[in-house]
Amino acid sequence: MFTQVRSANRRVSPADVNGRAVMKAVYLVLEPQYQNSLTQAATSLNDQNGPLAIELSGYLIEELRDPQNYADFCADVAAADVFIASLIFIEDLAQKVVEAVAPHRDRLKAVVVFPSMPEVMRLNKLGTFSMAQLGQSKSAIASFMKKRKEAGGAGFQDAMLKLLNTLPTVLKYLPVEKAQDARSFMLSFQYWLGGTPDNLRNFLLMLADKYVFPKGEDGRPELAIADPVVFSDLGIWHPMAPGMFEDLKEYLNWTASRSELSDEARKGPVIGLVLQRSHIVTGDEAHYVAVIQELEYRGATVIPVFCGGLDFTKPVNAFFKDPLNPDQPIVDAVVSLTGFALVGGPARQDHPKAIEVLKSLNRPYMVALPLVFQTTQEWEESDLGLHPVQVALQIAIPELDGAIEPIVLSGRDDATGKAHTLQDRVDAIAERAIRWASLRTKPRAEKKLAITVFSFPPDKGNVGTAAYLDVFGSIYRVLEEMKAKGYAIDDMPRTPKALMEAVLSDPEALAGAPELAIAHRMSVEEYERLTPYSERLEENWGKP
Repeated sequence: MFTQVRSANRRVSPADVNGRAVMKAVYLVLEPQYQNSLTQAATSLNDQNGPLAIELSGYLIEELRDPQNYADFCADVAAADVFIASLIFIEDLAQKVVEAVAPHRDRLKAVVVFPSMPEVMRLNKLGTFSMAQLGQSKSAIASFMKKRKEAGGAGFQDAMLKLLNTLPTVLKYLPVEKAQDARSFMLSFQYWLGGTPDNLRNFLLMLADKYVFPKGEDGRPELAIADPVVFSDLGIWHPMAPGMFEDLKEYLNWTASRSELSDEARKGPVIGLVLQRSHIVTGDEAHYVAVIQELEYRGATVIPVFCGGLDFTKPVNAFFKDPLNPDQPIVDAVVSLTGFALVGGPARQDHPKAIEVLKSLNRPYMVALPLVFQTTQEWEESDLGLHPVQVALQIAIPELDGAIEPIVLSGRDDATGKAHTLQDRVDAIAERAIRWASLRTKPRAEKKLAITVFSFPPDKGNVGTAAYLDVFGSIYRVLEEMKAKGYAIDDMPRTPKALMEAVLSDPEALAGAPELAIAHRMSVEEYERLTPYSERLEENWGKP
């Protein structure tokens, strides 16, 4: 059921230490997009043959369900100088992380945990900076984040993003030493959000310089550290554009200037796409590029938006509505490629807020999802299909917002963690999105609708039965209302009873109806050959 990928596949070690200082780091993440960037960051430091070398071990949170992976994780943490974690929001595994890391917290030179469950956040330690009292502390930082969370409902990550922008004001209330370590934590978060190999390389260098090999120690390497390259918290991204856009008008002007965009696409529906910034900045965006290209090829224009936090209503409100008339949406359909709820992602969801924003758009809303907890091969070979945790996080929870048509969008490479496009799935997503957008503008008289009538047990003459309900009377009222609203209802019966008689006298509704629509008969031998798992069904259902 669970992933069998071994972390050794992504372990990084220097080919030759050659007298260099060595920092051992372990990272643990929910999603795989940071794997490749961290691997590149560590590899570049090792290949430069500078004063510092890195031994890097990495894990996805779901890999810890495997006993051997968890044993390897515990052993790596026990030998590490630095532990890094992000988005640890799966409760049973969060406790396993705490049990593995907490005994070594005092020995570790640095523990950096980005938005996660409180018990994991309390592991944070950078010099004098700690979150051990998270939820109880009355410090300036804790009070700020608590107030922001209560006011905005956007969760811990968005509170931290706001804190980054007001850091100088907050730090003046802290003692100098604590202020420096608190600043290091927030600077770490900026490096992390930047996500590029260069940003993560400088993140590792900063931890080494300030905490693993601090000033005053013998043999301390001299390290050159660059400031983080910061990207927009909110914006529009297109793979063909020269950069990110923070202004909708600028993006629309750039789109209008594109010579390669077909006339069909210019006149076609506008599809709003919701993206995760972490996939963009880490360079793990091949599946995003594929969807954008397919939509434009099929005759649509796109507005692909992102944000740095987990509240995706912000870019939806900022970029999917007319800047001159905020009540007027400019998109015909919306597809989220994040796989997550619109507010809160994998963490704390706010469904009422998401529903309010989606109602104001009043457009079809699909959520497609990348494979996160399985490799492509594991998913294809699994009897269960999608990993149960991903079903909960990225199918069931988004449906509470009103999302429809969950389709797997991309696979995952077991060695690099990078997403790769599943083109047949991309084709389906693009086609469905355009069809939903076109359906919205199609005249009602041209729309074709089907009404499904209950019939259980089947083939027993039970069509339209339901206890204490007037099924055909209700259907008749619906048909009357549809006709009044402009739908073409041909040959409509004159009364509910006539409707019932027309349905019940149809051959498909009679007892024995399954005999009327048989396309192919197969022998038991053929069934067993085409259904390799049939023996497992016999325990509960008997032999065929």
